[in-house]
Amino acid sequence: MNSIAPRVLVIDDEVQIRRFLDIGLRAEGYQVFLAGTGKEGLGLAATQSPDVVILDIGLPDMEGHEVLRELRAWSQVPVLMLSVRDAESEKVKALDRGANDYVTKPFGIQELMARLRVLLRTGAKGGEAEASLRYDDGALSIDVARREVFVGGQPVALTRKEFAVLSLLVRHAGRVVGQQQVLREVWGPTHAQDTHYLRIVMGKLRQKLGDDPSSPRWLKTEPGVGYRFPAS
Repeated sequence: MNSIAPRVLVIDDEVQIRRFLDIGLRAEGYQVFLAGTGKEGLGLAATQSPDVVILDIGLPDMEGHEVLRELRAWSQVPVLMLSVRDAESEKVKALDRGANDYVTKPFGIQELMARLRVLLRTGAKGGEAEASLRYDDGALSIDVARREVFVGGQPVALTRKEFAVLSLLVRHAGRVVGQQQVLREVWGPTHAQDTHYLRIVMGKLRQKLGDDPSSPRWLKTEPGVGYRFPAS
């Protein structure tokens, strides 16, 4: 185990599972953060910067797949999905949506620990790319990994959706990102035509960044197509 203990976020609505994992993970030297709902888990993911996430599919407020989709809008942290659903189609669905591994309940703690060690090794490599995802032109500074935005040296508070849209555009800097792509990745596939959602968020983003909508410096509109963030 490294001198700096890896941070594990557990998102599961079953109290017994959370306790079981909390005891087992701490015994192995991990720092552990626990959440019983998807909303709570996303909040902890944003504020605690975990090195790996253990995510249950069946949550009381939102599906684990939805949590994963929102998380992937701004982070590539390794995610291990937990579920009682053992059908191959469920595993494929989770992996296709960005999960790194899938374990069915009930599970053995040693198997879980072995899978976590693999994900942490993978995440350490991928984290180098994630950590380098920054933009700074002297006026606007964005650090996607830290979820930090500064304008003129002053911090800017963004909502989860606002940051998800901004970070998606930053990831594709220099390229046009279609409206439907943004809506699918940030709001989900059922909202691919809800362009008014995107217009509202883009308006708020421009206001918070001080980006003149008539002559935007950062959030450029390609009429009828989508949006483009400048390449650094």
